[in-house]
Amino acid sequence: MSPSPHCPDRQMALEQYRRRASVYDSELLAFEPIRLRAIDRLKLTPGAVVMDVGCGTGLSFAPLLQAVGRGGHIIGIEQCPEMLNQACARVAQQGWPNVTLQNTPAEVSSTPTQADAALFHFTHDILRNPQAVDNVVHGLKRGAHVVAAGLQWSQPWDWVTNWCVMLSAMYSVSSMEGLDQPWAYLAKYLDALEVSTEPMGGIYIASGVVAGVDRLV
Repeated sequence: MSPSPHCPDRQMALEQYRRRASVYDSELLAFEPIRLRAIDRLKLTPGAVVMDVGCGTGLSFAPLLQAVGRGGHIIGIEQCPEMLNQACARVAQQGWPNVTLQNTPAEVSSTPTQADAALFHFTHDILRNPQAVDNVVHGLKRGAHVVAAGLQWSQPWDWVTNWCVMLSAMYSVSSMEGLDQPWAYLAKYLDALEVSTEPMGGIYIASGVVAGVDRLV
């Protein structure tokens, strides 16, 4: 499978997140309400298996585990070793036995069983990689809930919000391609797609359920 010409620059992304690993939690603090709203839209139930795609330092683990309970499981996928080291330390500190971490790009990750849900939280580069989206979706059950949240361009006249989005994107993504509809590749696999714009204007939450379609890439 040949890479898409629009795929984000993996090496650039790794370098960005290596630099940010030690301060990432504080950087994302202002966006925690978005995280919680996104996780709520996953409609998780006790015992569910959920994929946290681009899990970073594991900031989503606690609310995800609260939803799936001790009988559930998280599969965290993160390609940056420095970020994943932070996630490993979080898991060890909390003594969570039901979190599995994979240090791998999303396009080559694998799961021992098909999951019930998947979260993409501020993972623009992954969402703009068709191979990554395809691989993740095919690790999910038909009817699994999928939620993505992150930066997007606001209305053209909203130059203040778009300026803030551009500054954030320059710091956190390797390509601004697709910021008009970051969820577009994911949407091809989903039924009941809902996309909401958060009060900040430059942030979206997209959700839907896996339709059980064939591979698209």
